[in-house]
Amino acid sequence: MKRMLAACFCTLGLVLPTQAAEVSVAVAANFTAPMQKIAAAFAQDSGHQARLAFGSTGRFYAQIQQGAPFQLLLAADDETPARLEREGLGLAGSRFTYAIGRLVLWSPQSGLVDAQGLVLRQGRFDKLALADPKLAPYGAAAIESLTRLGLLQNLQAKLVQGENIAQAYQFVASGNAQLGLLALSQVQTEGRLRAGSAWVLPAWLHRPIRQDALLLNAGKDNPAALALLRYLQGDQARALIRAHGYEF
Repeated sequence: MKRMLAACFCTLGLVLPTQAAEVSVAVAANFTAPMQKIAAAFAQDSGHQARLAFGSTGRFYAQIQQGAPFQLLLAADDETPARLEREGLGLAGSRFTYAIGRLVLWSPQSGLVDAQGLVLRQGRFDKLALADPKLAPYGAAAIESLTRLGLLQNLQAKLVQGENIAQAYQFVASGNAQLGLLALSQVQTEGRLRAGSAWVLPAWLHRPIRQDALLLNAGKDNPAALALLRYLQGDQARALIRAHGYEF
C-alpha cells in the first residue's frame, strides 16, 4: 500500500510546497482528540492548515455524495472509503488504514464497570449509550458485540443512541446514561484511563474497526491534502494515534 501511495504521490507531482495551503478534512468523531493534536503538529511542521469537521462516517458519506467540498476523509471504517473510491469520488490508490480502533464499555463512576463487563449482565444501570449503528461504525460494532454476548434483546429497552460516537460520549459524561459503548480513544490517553471505570471489549466480539483515510477528488490537486495524507503515516502522527488507544 505504501508503494501504491508513493506512486500516486509521484504521479501527482507531490512535493512539500514552499507556500502554505489549507485542507478541509472530514474526521470520524471517535478520532477527534488525536486529530486535533495531529493537525497542530502538522501545521507547525509543514506550515499547512487543516480545517477539521467532526461527525459520523455515514453522515459524511451522504454529504460527500451530495458534493460537500471535503478534500480528505478520515473514516471510522474501511468500507465507506472503499465505496467512495469505487464510486469515483476518491482518488484510486490513495486509501490506507490509519488506525484500528477499540471499543470500550465506560462509566464516569469509579467501580461501576468491572474487569469482565459483567455489569452488562447484572443490569445495575438504567441507560446504555451507543452511536447510531446505521451511521457510525462504532455503533455497529457495539450492536455486534451485544449480539455475540447474547445481551442485545435483554438490553434493547435501555439503549440510547447518539448520532455519532461523540454524542454517545456526551450522554454518559453528562449523566444521562450510566454506561456507554464508546471508542477507547475517548476515555484513554497515554494508555491510562482518564476517569471512571472501563472494560475494553475483546477484539473477537466484533469485526476489526479498521479506519481508512481517502484523498477525495476535491483534494487531489491540493498540496496540503497530499501532505497531510503522507503526514498521517509518519512517526509523529503514529505516536499520537497509538497514545490514544489505537492500533495499526
